[in-house]
Amino acid sequence: MLPSRQDPPITPPAENVAAHGRQPLLERPGVRPAGVRQVIRDLGLPYVSNGVIGLVFSASGPIAVTLAVGAAGGLTEAQLASWVFGILFSGGAATVVMSLLYRQPLGFAWSIPGTVLLGPSLQHLSFAEVVGAFFTSGLLVLALGSTGVIRRIMAAVPMPIVMAMVAAVFLKFGTDIVASTQANPVVAAPMVVAFLVLTAVPALGRFLPPVLGTLVAGCLAVAASGQFSFHAGGPVLAAPVFTLPEFTWAAQLELVVPLALTVLFVQNGQGIAVLRAAGHHPPVNVFAIVSGAFSLLNAGCGAVSACVTGPTNALLTSSGTKGRQYTAAVVFGVLAMACALLAPALTQLMLAAPTEFILALGGIAMLRALQQAFVAAFATAFTLGSLVTFVVTMSGLSLFNIHPAFWGLVIGYTVSRVLEHADHAAHNAKPTSRTSAPPVKASAN
Repeated sequence: MLPSRQDPPITPPAENVAAHGRQPLLERPGVRPAGVRQVIRDLGLPYVSNGVIGLVFSASGPIAVTLAVGAAGGLTEAQLASWVFGILFSGGAATVVMSLLYRQPLGFAWSIPGTVLLGPSLQHLSFAEVVGAFFTSGLLVLALGSTGVIRRIMAAVPMPIVMAMVAAVFLKFGTDIVASTQANPVVAAPMVVAFLVLTAVPALGRFLPPVLGTLVAGCLAVAASGQFSFHAGGPVLAAPVFTLPEFTWAAQLELVVPLALTVLFVQNGQGIAVLRAAGHHPPVNVFAIVSGAFSLLNAGCGAVSACVTGPTNALLTSSGTKGRQYTAAVVFGVLAMACALLAPALTQLMLAAPTEFILALGGIAMLRALQQAFVAAFATAFTLGSLVTFVVTMSGLSLFNIHPAFWGLVIGYTVSRVLEHADHAAHNAKPTSRTSAPPVKASAN
């Protein structure tokens, strides 16, 4: 007999540590993997909506960044299509497997900061050299994950400081709503109104989830205003292209460490913090190992590193009950794999919509996650360290080709260690506080 939707999960990893001592290198799921029948039982409109929104978000702006960086670096159309195929298919596959295994919404995608830092590198390195760095970086992430050191580092950094970094990274999604409404009110304003009405009236929100209603309102506004400029043509199906890697000291020294740090601490760090804030228990070491393994698969397609992402997981956990949110990740993963096969056509379709539609949709969908990040960062202890982390991350400080979010964590944590002794003493006295953050209840909408 299948377990009911209300069945509580078996002892999560954080409690396993306290009850049974040292946690194993590979965090155990603590639940039985979800089968097809269980997924069907747990699936509902809010979770389908969150999964679709997650895909729309991932397959629009981030794809545009990828195409812009690749095109500026002189990649061929076939190489670009292979890159898009790799990041979508590997992210979808990792998401489905991990979410079913742990019965949590564990969303994987690809490193946008890693993609951005490739822009200057492609101006003086060959693509084969960059691919060589992809392979080495994937091996480094896999090796570090296999040692267990990542979990210990993540456990040492207080969650409010991590969430301050997340809040700084997510803030732009909130300001994008304002900018989009000002730049294109015909499209963005109806989306904002739809979200507010569906959120303010619970009866309507239960019938049509606010974020899904926002998507519908946006599509209608785009269609009515004639701003959808789709021109059919070109290939429809993606074909992976293997680029023979070239390993040079110049590329290895310039890219490997920044790519690995971005995956482990900026991207995975965001995803872990978002999931903990939503009340889940993400497997930190397994995340690192899976990110490394799938980064190697991505490299085979000439694509940037795989990772856990904060924005995608924030969208997947933005509504519904915690025990059923994994189905949103399954929807996202399945759609991502399907879209990977249609990467060229999907890219044309998503980029045919006005930019303001994508920015407003992503910003509105991220509002709850942004709210949770600020509450978790500044509501309790470590407020000075959190503030410094937030300010440094927002400043755009970039040293040694490493993303500002990493330096925000390093500097904020250092300041906190020096000036917030009492908070750290309390933090160290509570073992479970190292592994989990107080859950923030997801909105029923």
